[in-house]
Amino acid sequence: MRKVVIIGVGAHVCGKMLDKSLRDLGRVAIWDAISDATIDAKEIQVAYVSNSIAGLITGQEGSRGQTVLRASGLGGIPVINVENACAGGSTAFRGAYLEVASGACDIALALGVEKMFCDDTPRVVRAIASTSEIELSKMGVQFTALYAMHTRNYMQEYGLTPEHFAKVVVKNSYNGSLNPYAQHRTPLTIDQVLNSRMISDPLTLYMCASISDGAAAAILCAEDIARQYTAKPLVEVSACKLASGVFRGRSDTTIPTLSEIVAQSAYKEAGISPEDVDLAEVHDAMAPAELMEYEELGLCKKGEAARMIDEGRTKIDGDIPVNPSGGLTARGHPIGATGLYQVAECVWQLRGEAGKRQVHNPRVALVQNRGGFVEGDDAAAAVIILRRRA
Repeated sequence: MRKVVIIGVGAHVCGKMLDKSLRDLGRVAIWDAISDATIDAKEIQVAYVSNSIAGLITGQEGSRGQTVLRASGLGGIPVINVENACAGGSTAFRGAYLEVASGACDIALALGVEKMFCDDTPRVVRAIASTSEIELSKMGVQFTALYAMHTRNYMQEYGLTPEHFAKVVVKNSYNGSLNPYAQHRTPLTIDQVLNSRMISDPLTLYMCASISDGAAAAILCAEDIARQYTAKPLVEVSACKLASGVFRGRSDTTIPTLSEIVAQSAYKEAGISPEDVDLAEVHDAMAPAELMEYEELGLCKKGEAARMIDEGRTKIDGDIPVNPSGGLTARGHPIGATGLYQVAECVWQLRGEAGKRQVHNPRVALVQNRGGFVEGDDAAAAVIILRRRA
């Protein structure tokens, strides 16, 4: 397998954009990435395009990627359409990575694009629910309810309180206020988070990622030719792992979670340990999930996540910054694009281009992205490890 680097990233701001289509959103992300990579668009040899719910929201099925790319002036190349719930963006990135690593091509594009706003919120909620077992959504079980049940078990086992989750939101809302791509850019207080509308006890409104439109892209290149295109620091893909949920009994706690399994596989491939990670972008679709992911990714031991957030260790100026972008709750969560927003943020951070939210001198970044729910486990989980090269 060849070494692969990221030479360009781009993104459209997250938010409510009723006047913009999938094509409009994707065009900005694609051309920002092409400009960042300083390549000719004709040099892109393959594209993987992630989208989760456009069929249910816009009616566009089958050729979503081709539709978006043609409107951006790209055609005549293989276009692979990717669906993998909230992990779709990371899955598209993996496809592009493997194309280059295998030698099938030299330059590949990964794009995630999602259009969620349509002035019919119940329709959007049904579409989101459809990314898990359809039987659950027919019973009226939505993601917030699943997260709430998991959160209550977590609170009981380790003694966490809603204040701990509010601290995650306060941190991420501050980070989002510094991010020009973020949907929500107003710093929040603990009281504001705790007193916002209850969605599914103990999850309040500000603890939950909101509906969002957006797009993000990355251009991957074989390392041995990358210097033909860019003088910027190269960001190496040191590991890119993806898996689906594992079978376990309802009371079986001996099998690691899917994120733990994928993270350990990624660390092994990259030849590092959790202690080597300088910053992380994790899938905080609900604020408590970020704390659970500290533990699942090995950033702390089981039961120590509450202390991490209490001590401010995961702030931008902490020893292991998490979600400097603002995360899903502040930056936004356009489902099929989220994994690539996370990649873009890590690339900007590793190259020292993150402006006011810049982490101090990071060399290794981790992306953790998950999606869907099947048989009591995530339907998909991905971990990507990126490393700054000279």
